[in-house]
Amino acid sequence: MLREKYAQEIAAILARYPVKRSAVLPLLYLVQREYGYCTEEGIREVADIVGVSPTQVRGVVGFYSLFYDRPIGRHLIQICDDLPCALRGADELVAHAARRLGVRPGETTPDGRFTLETVMCIGACHRAPAMQVDLEFVENVTPEVFDQVIADLSRDGT
Repeated sequence: MLREKYAQEIAAILARYPVKRSAVLPLLYLVQREYGYCTEEGIREVADIVGVSPTQVRGVVGFYSLFYDRPIGRHLIQICDDLPCALRGADELVAHAARRLGVRPGETTPDGRFTLETVMCIGACHRAPAMQVDLEFVENVTPEVFDQVIADLSRDGT
């Protein structure tokens, strides 16, 4: 349970907010850091800590794209397929990424290394197509750039 393992960190998080329910986001990050995604148990515990229903916490998990209600790979690859990126080749990039990784968007490679997602707008329209890899932006992405990113991540052994 998070309360026992992270008692001091939880207390520090709650101390930053005059209203407990405002601590939902940082507590969910703690859950995700511990379990790799927002587990049902973690969601219930956060709800209990801040005094809201688990349904309200699930709503937060569902709303924010950086929270996951299922396991994801060690590396998260999000390719923007919004209109500006699509006009500059995002559809072809997504198809290339899916072939390269052997998964469809929304899936994780069998080895658990990569999860591929498409997202609407990551705020890099001026350098489309764009993707985000583990919260790092990569702009002007070509299939060759994508392949190099994957090779670099694979070489790191992570």
